[in-house]
Amino acid sequence: MTTAQLRATSADGRGLRRADVLVPAVLALLGATEMLLAPVDGKGWGVLLELVAAVILVWRRTHPFLAGPAAAAVLMVMPWVSAQLDDVAMPIAYLAVIGYTAGRWVAGRHGVAIVLVVLGMVVLDLLTVDLRSTDVTDIVFVATLLVPPYVVGRIVLKLAVQTDELRRMQVLVRQQAVHEERERIARDLHDVIAHSVSAMVVQTAAAQDLVRTDPDRAEAVLADVADTGRRALSETGRLLHVLRDDADELGLRPAPGLSELPDLVQRFRDQGLAVEAELPQDAPALPAGVDVSTYRIAAELLTNALRYAADRAVRLQVALDGGTVVIRAGNRSDGRTGAGSGLGLAGVAERVGVLGGTLRHGAAGDRFEVEARLPVAP
Repeated sequence: MTTAQLRATSADGRGLRRADVLVPAVLALLGATEMLLAPVDGKGWGVLLELVAAVILVWRRTHPFLAGPAAAAVLMVMPWVSAQLDDVAMPIAYLAVIGYTAGRWVAGRHGVAIVLVVLGMVVLDLLTVDLRSTDVTDIVFVATLLVPPYVVGRIVLKLAVQTDELRRMQVLVRQQAVHEERERIARDLHDVIAHSVSAMVVQTAAAQDLVRTDPDRAEAVLADVADTGRRALSETGRLLHVLRDDADELGLRPAPGLSELPDLVQRFRDQGLAVEAELPQDAPALPAGVDVSTYRIAAELLTNALRYAADRAVRLQVALDGGTVVIRAGNRSDGRTGAGSGLGLAGVAERVGVLGGTLRHGAAGDRFEVEARLPVAP
């Protein structure tokens, strides 16, 4: 028995569910109605036996090896005290449910044993109670009541196993996407910190040259060094929060930011994406982590639109709202495209969360809208 089969069968056995009770209740109701209307003797016994069998089937999912044969055994008592099995139709439905139970809720081939046991009970009843002649055709008929539901149950079980595996793989893929995004964030923040430290070294060297000749300018330069150091410390805290290992790429090249957004938009237009962009005319000075994240988030939203927008068009807005950078994007969605797989948004959510921002996304009519807010202050 595979792990997936265990999850699709045994793991489902924690407590009763609505369907566990609903199906037997319907069987009992229809069986009682049919028994009371049918011209047979011992109607009371027939109703009671079908009710008991229905109650037993409530636990068919949690205890299939016991519930199936036990319910069948109760039904096999009916010809002794009430109607013959072929006088009423509802026992057929009971047998179908038992066959489905053997296929759906028993992993491996062990459900075949349940089918064979129930088949043997019915054949025994036909041979001992039914006074008419019984031949192989009767056995074939009973088998047709059990085998097709069993096959359907096996198919449903296989589909459940595959669904469980797909969900597990989706979780792994999402975790991998978030992990890769965290590594990318760490590299970006490393570039920011390295750039800040380089600036601090240059400014300190300049202050050393000015400290005797121009103390006022030296004081101003050192104030800039302190301010740059405080920003670097803030970015270092974020870096330590997302860093997972020491294998990140090192580099001193400044990371892209708000000022590179027009070039980013043009690159996507060259790839065939109709971009309606509203960008700040004069790029304001932002903290380095927010600056690079604004660029990365805008790039991810444009990438999603290029892949999934129904009309290959997107509206991008980047604006400063008080102390917050607001990034909005919207594109048409036809229900099959427009939202994408969600992996890119998982990375965006990780980046926004590191910076203490908020992210909203979802369908709005026939459009898919995303809004990210990044606080400027750490």
